[in-house]
Amino acid sequence: MDALQKELSNLNKVARLSSAVEDVDNIIGLLSTARDQVARALDPHTASLTMAKLQNPIKEGFEAVNQDLRDVSKSHRNLGKALDKSLPLKPIPTSPFSSDAMAGHQALINRAIAMHLLREGQFSVASTFISEAQDNPAGQTSTTPTSSLHPTDTTHFVDVDEHMGDLDEVTPQPPQGLSSLQSQELQTKFSEMYRILQDLKTRNLVPAIGWARSNSVELEDRGSNLEFELSKLQYIWLFKGPAVNSLPDDEWNGRSGALRYAREHFGRFQDRHLKEIQKLVNAMVFAPNLGGSPYNNIFATDSAFTDVACSFTREFCSLLGLSAESPLYIAATAGALALPQLMKYTSAARAKGTEWTTANELAFETPLPRRMLYHSIFVCPVSKEQTTEDNPPMMIPCGHVLARDTLEKLCKGSRFKCPYCPNEGHLKDAQQIIL
Repeated sequence: MDALQKELSNLNKVARLSSAVEDVDNIIGLLSTARDQVARALDPHTASLTMAKLQNPIKEGFEAVNQDLRDVSKSHRNLGKALDKSLPLKPIPTSPFSSDAMAGHQALINRAIAMHLLREGQFSVASTFISEAQDNPAGQTSTTPTSSLHPTDTTHFVDVDEHMGDLDEVTPQPPQGLSSLQSQELQTKFSEMYRILQDLKTRNLVPAIGWARSNSVELEDRGSNLEFELSKLQYIWLFKGPAVNSLPDDEWNGRSGALRYAREHFGRFQDRHLKEIQKLVNAMVFAPNLGGSPYNNIFATDSAFTDVACSFTREFCSLLGLSAESPLYIAATAGALALPQLMKYTSAARAKGTEWTTANELAFETPLPRRMLYHSIFVCPVSKEQTTEDNPPMMIPCGHVLARDTLEKLCKGSRFKCPYCPNEGHLKDAQQIIL
């Protein structure tokens, strides 16, 4: 694994196509200069001399480009060899009882992939994928998305305007599961999200604050503090002054600009954030020695813009009815974490001559990060069996919860008696719950 880390580090440090691009730009510059000299030359011999002098620099330029490309290719080959050595290809052990749970849901898989690409801002790739999914709804050929950017990662962004038109050219009447992604409104929403994230990357909070203000009612209904957090960071950013924020040195910047901003915009937040506003304003007294004041941690902005970008992405997606993270990304990551243990268990079970026959649940607990745990697992207190889609948890009128199969076995006719309290009820009064 150390060798793999070393090769990956070399790839990140050395193998840059930007060097080749710079060398090509230098060649173009030489050619452009020579063209201008030839065009201005009155003596034919001057043009010939210019072309003769150009040969060696052009030759050296092409050699530099080829060397840059060879370095990149070498680094990629070395990384590939290190990957093959550190992570050898092993067949996934299978069981005669195993089955592909998603085999009959190709439309849902296509929609998940397309939605992931749209969420990542990969509009051109999404356009191609949707077109090919329309031409081949049965999924007989594979299309692999290459997006690697996380919705909450603000380290790089695509040119949204360049690719927005691609999705408008997709053939109409898409298969089920992709129709909602044809909406120009949805495409525009994601375009807006990435434009605002791009502005946050450059420390420009104004577009994000404008979006939060225009959606303040929906955000307040969700109990979100996003608008105040953005306004608070804007106050802090102005407070730091032009030496830090590189904004114009005028009355709208610096401590005077921050105080003006607080007077104009903090009034509407007093009911919910009065104490925080008081701390922000009281920091004015300690401005000459803010680092030694009790307010120093409030004005630290090392990770503030990254944090607020994550909060913005989460709230933006929530108003669209989407999770903060791509479900496809979560599923792939969780699967990658669970797969080694599953392979180990299956191999051990096969070596002992036993087989895993459970269809709806794993035979062991899969360790996943807390952020990937979305619901609790309910085990019926009577049957001691885990509930499933076919045997969901049911809440009876007294408030106790049992598996549906257990409840049906307790019924005498249409009535049942709760096994944990004296109450009785009718089967029709039991309600399915989702944990």
